Amino acid sequence: MSAVLQVDAVTRRFGGLVAVNAVSLALHVGEVHAVIGTNGAGKSTLINMLSGELSASAGRIALDGEDITRRPQFRRARAGIGRSYQRTTIFPEFSVLENCRLSAQAAVARPWTIWQRASHCAASLEAAREALAATGLDAVADRIAGTLSHGAKRQLEVAMCLATRPRVLLLDEPLAGMGAEETERMLALLAGLKASHAILLVEHDMDAVFRIADRITVMVNGTVIASGDPAAIRANAEVRSAYLGEGH
Repeated sequence: MSAVLQVDAVTRRFGGLVAVNAVSLALHVGEVHAVIGTNGAGKSTLINMLSGELSASAGRIALDGEDITRRPQFRRARAGIGRSYQRTTIFPEFSVLENCRLSAQAAVARPWTIWQRASHCAASLEAAREALAATGLDAVADRIAGTLSHGAKRQLEVAMCLATRPRVLLLDEPLAGMGAEETERMLALLAGLKASHAILLVEHDMDAVFRIADRITVMVNGTVIASGDPAAIRANAEVRSAYLGEGH
């Protein structure tokens, strides 16, 4: 099966610093592809290049076979790439539903409807409600987002991504700060989403990564040192030495 998102030798330089060095990977529907590495390995820089927040200094990024390397972020989002961030980026004073509706509204430009209230857009509301149902948040749709638990806020961020109806999800540490019960809910959510999405997961919780990932890419100092299924990564001596430690 061809990759939804194909990344070939992407590189990002900041002056003389090479933050990401010729990284290649492929994201497929039905797989969670985890990218792991120590702080400063280049993981978030990689996600920023894939989402369009940073331009690539070299290399190629293709979505469904179409070169999007030079496309700006908003065009990539509308083409089907959604992402979450390390830090919570919800609108805390708005309702859960309104957070998702705003995301859905941003995905489709409707300049010809300037006379219509945005909150009355049926398509945006439908996409928002579908996203909340998919993430198990439909029961709290009317809650003020800022009153949710930390784990529910992270679920809401995923729902906001889903409201744009993406095919690719770029998730930057979605489990950060979660307790055991919240982690279990998020892992169950990701397991359900991968059937219809290609998912790239950046995460430091190694137990969770090895439970959920179908493929793992390991980065050190901006360079990929290994990529394969979880069993192959566990058995890789270079990975154990550079990152996992002998206990894994």
